[in-house]
Amino acid sequence: MDLLLFGPPGAGKGTQAKFLVDLLGIPQISTGDMMRAERKSGSDLGKQFDEYMSAGKLVPDGLVLDLMLKRLTQADAKNGAIFDGYPRTVDQAESLDALLGQLERRIDRVVSLDVQLDAIVERVTGRRVCLDCGQTYHVRYSPPPQNGECTSCRGTQIVQRSDDTEEVVRKRYEEYKAKTEPVLAHYEEKGVVQRVEGVGSLEEITERIKEAIGVE
Repeated sequence: MDLLLFGPPGAGKGTQAKFLVDLLGIPQISTGDMMRAERKSGSDLGKQFDEYMSAGKLVPDGLVLDLMLKRLTQADAKNGAIFDGYPRTVDQAESLDALLGQLERRIDRVVSLDVQLDAIVERVTGRRVCLDCGQTYHVRYSPPPQNGECTSCRGTQIVQRSDDTEEVVRKRYEEYKAKTEPVLAHYEEKGVVQRVEGVGSLEEITERIKEAIGVE
């Protein structure tokens, strides 16, 4: 199954993707993570990414597709993948469709996590992260330990990230509505979209997604 997780920044796509990786036995595809790994590897493709990313420029879609093709033909992704955060535009969606078509595949299901802006603001602005290991907390739902020590690594650098502010969240949401939400309409025309309520406990949302994609 090739599955696209869709929704605004802060909707919980990355968190749910981790559960689905184990459930479906297919990898999570994150273009950001893949580009960083490719740069670190020192490959020819990674060097091209580095030229753009070091200059603060957007990586051309063609290079991203080259990376996507490389990843999708690896053994663990031959039977499907979970796309998280890509495609972000209709042009990217059409290019991904064409690439999957070359592999005799297609996006089988798009799960759209529906979360209102106010809920996203509360979710993101309350987030706290351990700088040492990446463990996340939330001041309301999963507060950091009172002694200030991370429960995972015993580190003491638990902070609010600089971009986890209401101003940044609202700006990203506006960009999502303008540039990325049209991707949903693109896949709705293909009849593969399932909308899922994205508010509730992690377990509740996971169960809704499982029902939406028809797995137990």
